[in-house]
Amino acid sequence: MSPPDLLLALLANTAWAFNFIAGKAGVTHFPPLLFTTLRFGMVLLLLFPFLRWVPGQMRQVIQVGFVLGVLHFSLIFAGLAAAGDITSIAIAAQLYVPFSALLAVLVLGETMGRRHLLGIGAAFGGVLVIGFDPMVFLHLDALLLIIGAAMAMAVATIFMRQLQGVGVFTLQAWIALIATPCLLALSLLLETGQVAALHAATWLDFGAPVYSAVGASLVGHGIMYYLLGRYPVSVTAPFMLLTPVLAVGFGVTLWGDALTWKLVLGGTMTIAGVAIITVRAPRWALGKFL
Repeated sequence: MSPPDLLLALLANTAWAFNFIAGKAGVTHFPPLLFTTLRFGMVLLLLFPFLRWVPGQMRQVIQVGFVLGVLHFSLIFAGLAAAGDITSIAIAAQLYVPFSALLAVLVLGETMGRRHLLGIGAAFGGVLVIGFDPMVFLHLDALLLIIGAAMAMAVATIFMRQLQGVGVFTLQAWIALIATPCLLALSLLLETGQVAALHAATWLDFGAPVYSAVGASLVGHGIMYYLLGRYPVSVTAPFMLLTPVLAVGFGVTLWGDALTWKLVLGGTMTIAGVAIITVRAPRWALGKFL
């Protein structure tokens, strides 16, 4: 990969990693479902021109929109709202890779070698170690929400692998169109204080969902889509391992997370396990691009 493209890959990972900071800041002010609604509303506004009917594949598109847009993102931001830190969330979110590998075997009939099993065991073992960290142990509900979000991402990845010839921005536009009204309805049904949060919000508060939509979705995914057009997946996918590392760095330096030995050990085990799976079967990591 050329030096300019390496810088683009670093920019994409930085955009994704900083999304954990923006998300945590956003759900500190807005209820998480409302925050997710604002995020997808912005995505829909920006990507509406890319909205195209996908003949013969709309069922899969709707499935992706519901599982990824409604389930995955609502659980992610609910987990961030419930968590006491960002570091454990950024690491546990990587479980979507081993979940995707397992679903590929169960649903698509793919085979799995000993290296894959080693990677899966390391990833889950690392999250188990993280769960015993005192900060995380006090917020086990957050960890469970993130594990659920990772499972939803894995299911959406299986659905996405059944799509052919659908542009990344077209798919994101459909996801936003499906997710926005569903999330708004869930927010009105399950949350309170939405009007007060909107009235009290400053431009900085609104900047969090705007960044999540523009920085993470459009910039990050747009760059990786560009890189995928120039390089094999086996070259681009390993760069995605930078995201949790950078997110941990942001959590410690910008949010004040305490980096304990359990978080370091568990994080190392999880990222190492994800690396084994991703390098050996990089197509399982494609869900990250959406």
